[in-house]
Amino acid sequence: MSDIAIYTLTSELHDEKAVAAVTGEFLGSLHLDYVFRGADYADYGTHTLDLIYVRTGGTEGIFRRLLPDLQLRSSRPFLLLTSGKSNSLAASMEILSYLQQHQLEGEILHGTPDYIHQRICLLEQVEEAVRRLHGHRLGIIGQPSDWLIASEVEPSVVQRRMGVELISIEMQELLEEIGTLEGLTSREGAEVIYRALKALVERHQLQGFTLRCFDLLSAVRNTGCLALARLNAEGVVAGCEGDVPALLSMAVTNVLTGVSGFQANPATINPETGQLLFAHCTIPLNMVEHYELDTHFESGIGIGIRGAMTPGAVTIFKLSGDLQRAFVAEGVLVSNQSKPDLCRTQQIIQLADIQQANYFLTRPIGNHHIIMPGHHKRTLEALLERI
Repeated sequence: MSDIAIYTLTSELHDEKAVAAVTGEFLGSLHLDYVFRGADYADYGTHTLDLIYVRTGGTEGIFRRLLPDLQLRSSRPFLLLTSGKSNSLAASMEILSYLQQHQLEGEILHGTPDYIHQRICLLEQVEEAVRRLHGHRLGIIGQPSDWLIASEVEPSVVQRRMGVELISIEMQELLEEIGTLEGLTSREGAEVIYRALKALVERHQLQGFTLRCFDLLSAVRNTGCLALARLNAEGVVAGCEGDVPALLSMAVTNVLTGVSGFQANPATINPETGQLLFAHCTIPLNMVEHYELDTHFESGIGIGIRGAMTPGAVTIFKLSGDLQRAFVAEGVLVSNQSKPDLCRTQQIIQLADIQQANYFLTRPIGNHHIIMPGHHKRTLEALLERI
């Protein structure tokens, strides 16, 4: 259900009855669910989306007087809705210019009713995602794997920009929770690892975590692949190899789409055709049509997952550790394959824009990328602008 409030700016020089008639016609054409607050800004900042409807020209001074109080109520970008009638667009442009001169963010919502409707719905979806992301506690169990030399993050930046707290958890805590797996089958051992990780999630009140999973190979002769697949399907964002930028990317994916995404790395790339092969040994079980259990590829022990996603539209996403860059590309999952010389879940993806294949060879953001079903580029880019 929508949670949109509309507030108004109106010059005293304009006839209220005439302005009210235009207001009803204009807002009705947008086909939105909203609460109309008029000039009463008492609850500004409490809704998912707060729109300031600039109804007439001559309202710039009114907005400037309101601004200090509005800033106390909300730190979000200012959204200026305008019909274009009675010099409202000109006033909105002056207001937005003033905001930008004071290093404040804003946007004018103007155009056809259909465009405005779609833009507002997108912004509401983004704000809902930002709200869900804010306050997340994401664990780093063990340190990032030694080979992730380009995947560092600064926790204070993540906290400030995303509202996400990173929690360091010693690998020893997990190993003590697991205990001994001696005498257990690989499947039984995988079940113990799953229960141990779930216990850590509950103990530290986590919404997700990334695991230095290769340490389990030597410590307990098993893997976390099945545990991560199950926890992701249960709504706990669970990543591999202690890769924190990948974890943050999965958290964003999860709040937007309801799935954590498939954390994988390209195995082969054809820059001439824009076709890529991605692979990894785990995938969220709520993303696949069916799956099989195999061994972990690199070690040949424990359990790896060969999952098959439904072919069709996909989006590839990765956020950099410093939150300064992101990669978003749409494409099509052409097929799943199961060659023995790769990580067990393997996807052949055709990029919609062939030129984007060059990114992986010239300016990649690490090796892991997140694959999600559906086309989400527009929504992801809007969310990235927001954070």
